[in-house]
Amino acid sequence: MDFCNLSCSICLDLQKDPVTIPCGHSYCRNCIKEHWDREDQKRIHSCPQCRKEFTPRPVLVKNIMLAELVEDLKKTGLQTAPADHHNKHLQPHYDSLTFKKHKIQCVCYLCSMDEHQGHETVPAAQKQVQVRREQIQQRIQDQEKDVKLLQQEVEAINVSADKAVEDTEKIFSEMMRLIQKRSSDVKQQIRSQQETEVSRVKELQEKLEQEIPELKRKDAELEQLSDIEDHNQFLLNYPSLSALSESTHSSSINIRPLRYFEDVTAAVSELREKLQDILNQEQTKTTLPVTKVDAATKMDAAMKVDPVMKVDVLQSEQEPTTRADFLKYSRKLTLNPDTAHKYLELSEGNRKVTMTNEDQCYSDDEDRFTRRWQVLSRSRLTGRYYWEVEWSGSSVEIAVAYRDIEREGDTNDSSFGMNENSWALCCSTTGYTFYSDGDHISIPGPVSPRVGVYLDHSAGILSFYSVFGGGMTLLHREITTFTEPLHAGIWLSRATGTTAEIIKFKK
Repeated sequence: MDFCNLSCSICLDLQKDPVTIPCGHSYCRNCIKEHWDREDQKRIHSCPQCRKEFTPRPVLVKNIMLAELVEDLKKTGLQTAPADHHNKHLQPHYDSLTFKKHKIQCVCYLCSMDEHQGHETVPAAQKQVQVRREQIQQRIQDQEKDVKLLQQEVEAINVSADKAVEDTEKIFSEMMRLIQKRSSDVKQQIRSQQETEVSRVKELQEKLEQEIPELKRKDAELEQLSDIEDHNQFLLNYPSLSALSESTHSSSINIRPLRYFEDVTAAVSELREKLQDILNQEQTKTTLPVTKVDAATKMDAAMKVDPVMKVDVLQSEQEPTTRADFLKYSRKLTLNPDTAHKYLELSEGNRKVTMTNEDQCYSDDEDRFTRRWQVLSRSRLTGRYYWEVEWSGSSVEIAVAYRDIEREGDTNDSSFGMNENSWALCCSTTGYTFYSDGDHISIPGPVSPRVGVYLDHSAGILSFYSVFGGGMTLLHREITTFTEPLHAGIWLSRATGTTAEIIKFKK
């Protein structure tokens, strides 16, 4: 019998007064009670192993079969039978144990014929069938409730989608109306300016046309005067010439290039390009899974920030869009053995961590996590950083945290994503959940064994991606403010053999 299967994943000892919670995991009654007592202020209670949450706080139910197995293990493994008779026949008949009715006591078949002769007994297999039926019936009830909840979720999704379609149609109609109005205003301004410019030019043209006959008359008079050969006669006739009126000099005429309104066209073209960029970026975001919390956060930002500025912030100055672009920011990243919990085994290169049942005999270090199955990276993360983690097992957490995260005890202060000093993405076989300062966001979608993490420290952006081959899908983008350097972190569930490895890329 595997000792780990009967041990409590909180105290790591053989379970005492074992109880089972709704998700199916079992713990010592006092261990899980103390764990939930610490979560009472949040009014949401969770399983330390799979992180499934329960509201309200479940009633603890004793696991009778597990309690009996623990007692049997204590008797057979830690105590010696009082007589050779038991030593010789107990193990061969262990599989044919029976239960003494009314007093739940495990006895072998030969003992039931001797010491317990006359006592009413039932076969252990029959008892197991009864217990399993109760478990199955409980699961049926739980799943029927889950089916109803899922049906409600389907209805909620349909209502939300219908409302979103209706709202977006109204918004786009309003946008088109505004664009059409702006187009009409620009057209009117162009025509008005056209009329002004044409009037100005025609007025000048008329003045010039009026001056031409006068100039021709003056030219004819001067021509006649120039033909007089008698100088005295010339001098007598010259003063009689009238003075020329002030002429409209050509220097006052400003002939512009052929395209008088090219600045307007250029401005409208620039507006079109900006609008096209915004629509492309918004389309990329709307095709990604966005939770209600994400949408609310973005709506708040839109109320406070100019839309164009909002897009610039979210894209973080040309944030990478392809995996090849992300890989440009990958750098060497290894785990720090001085921070690893004693049950976590690190590979030779300190890139892979594995959950074990054995104490790894690490040295005592103030940076080591004492109760949480966690480890931090050696490198401090600033600037832009990208790394990928490949995981296996029931559940792991991929996180970033400040160096001063609590290392002692099993509290929110020491748990990734449950305090203001860390952020974590929990990956399980059923989906993803993002944790930040105790809050959580469930993320639906197919689960990938590899997750990419992109950090832009100065811009306050932390993004998680599921990686399938060469493709990437955004799971969650967190916009915040990082006040100090970060460390990459990994948490493993207590299931033996659970692993997480930071991928090493070839340069």
